[in-house]
Amino acid sequence: MRIIADLHIHSRYSRATSREMNLDSLSLWAGLKGINLLGTGDFTHPAHLASIEEKLEPDGRGLFALRTGGGKNPVRFMLTAEVSNIYSQGGKTRRVHNLIFAPSIEAVKKMNSAFAKLGNINSDGRPIFGFSSQDLIKIVLDSSPDAMLVPAHAWTPWFSIFGSKSGFDSIEECFGDYAKHIHAIETGLSSDPQMNWGLSGLDGITLISNSDAHSPSKLGREANVFDCNLDYHEITKIIKEKDIEKFLFTIEFFPEEGKYHYDGHRECGVRLSPDETSRAGRICSVCGKEVTVGVMSRVLELADRPLGFIPENAIPARHIIPLDEILAQSLDCGVNSVKVKRSYKRLVAESPEFDILLNMPQCEIDRLSGAKVAEAIARMRNGDVNITPGFDGEFGKIEIFRGNEVAAPGSAPQIRLF
Repeated sequence: MRIIADLHIHSRYSRATSREMNLDSLSLWAGLKGINLLGTGDFTHPAHLASIEEKLEPDGRGLFALRTGGGKNPVRFMLTAEVSNIYSQGGKTRRVHNLIFAPSIEAVKKMNSAFAKLGNINSDGRPIFGFSSQDLIKIVLDSSPDAMLVPAHAWTPWFSIFGSKSGFDSIEECFGDYAKHIHAIETGLSSDPQMNWGLSGLDGITLISNSDAHSPSKLGREANVFDCNLDYHEITKIIKEKDIEKFLFTIEFFPEEGKYHYDGHRECGVRLSPDETSRAGRICSVCGKEVTVGVMSRVLELADRPLGFIPENAIPARHIIPLDEILAQSLDCGVNSVKVKRSYKRLVAESPEFDILLNMPQCEIDRLSGAKVAEAIARMRNGDVNITPGFDGEFGKIEIFRGNEVAAPGSAPQIRLF
């Protein structure tokens, strides 16, 4: 069966998250999106783990289902968490976020017991630890050989394995002898697989994509599509072995829209491309301080192949714009407006969001929501959009239609930056 999986989210116990990030609400939204498998997020937090044990029951395949059945669109949950490791290595302070997958409540409790002795797991759904990524993977694998660690949003400047501010230049530098247990990285919103293909050192690594959602409506802004059973062990095996027959493709943000794609200083209003940053010597022209070097520059710094290179075992990627953003631009109103919410609700009552964005014929979208929405989705599928890149914590701005353009089938395409 075809499975759409979003394996990195947060609960309401993480900072800056919606109170609606509870298992019942997440199950409802997953159904609207067309997501079959969702991470629980935050299993390290005692209150969220108690909710997981109360609300979910094991399905016998390493995954979990709502005890209430989940309505007509039942979703499975995988036990997942993200932790922040801040420590000194090689004479530098390192800040790395890591994603953990676990096959059972027993494994989670064993991890949490070890974590509680080394840090505070009660203060935040994404706990901060002072020990290294190597020590973390020891704890993860000691809990269960079937548990898995994946470096999260691998290119984010401040908190990631390859981040320009506090990261490493390779998986081996970060994990040492434990690098052999790292089978995947999460590319993050500001990069996509095509960018990562520039590094030959990642050819044996599976590139996964997840939403890192802090509110239910953000579920699935990135995701993974598998052809397999809903089974923890089968899915993690596919990821570990980079099985290109069963890992069909990833669903991606346009990376230029990510809030760390380009370089710059948000406070100074300075946005720089990699070439501009290089010419400026990484110095902000307004304040004279070093700019925040973003994902594109960092990828180019570590790449040993030209962008555009496609490895033999590459897993394809498809880029999307969330349906509510498409509706907002097509209807010329705010994404949180009543008009957009009403249109969104009507559309997903007909078919899940992912089916509309990826599969539904343009003529059917036209019938359901009009020619402008249909044209907007066609342009999205072709990458015919214009994006002002994000930088230094500010999301990019994506434009499907130019100015007051009235869209019609066959109208001129717009060009992506990369």
